Amino acid sequence: MASSPSPSRLTADDSNRSPPASPVLEGRDSPDLPLTMTASTVLMTLPRDATAALAAAGGFPQEKVIVRFRPVGAAPAVPREQVKVSSSYKFENIVAHLRKSLKVKDTDSVFLYINSTFAPSLDEVVGNLWRVSNA
Repeated sequence: MASSPSPSRLTADDSNRSPPASPVLEGRDSPDLPLTMTASTVLMTLPRDATAALAAAGGFPQEKVIVRFRPVGAAPAVPREQVKVSSSYKFENIVAHLRKSLKVKDTDSVFLYINSTFAPSLDEVVGNLWRVSNA
């Protein structure tokens, strides 16, 4: 009977070890060629084009947005049909403003739609809604 080689045994120390850390490359600039985001996860720093794109992604094209209110059906008319609000406001601020201007009770429902298409959630940012509706 021939003896087969025994399988290697893992000790408790071997199974708890993490892989060796990647070497730190100092003094290397990011490449000028555009890279995919999956390739950039391997890099120590993001490439210049990804860094610029991420810096611009958080901002809004306009600091303030004009919101127009149009009553539908038997809804009462709004005193000011047009309001200028900050792009960083949440949609709940607009609902609160409209409730206050219409003098609606807290128990009454108010339904707001963007371009008569969809009703956003209250935690949506006004700048994002403007970006989607004007695309």
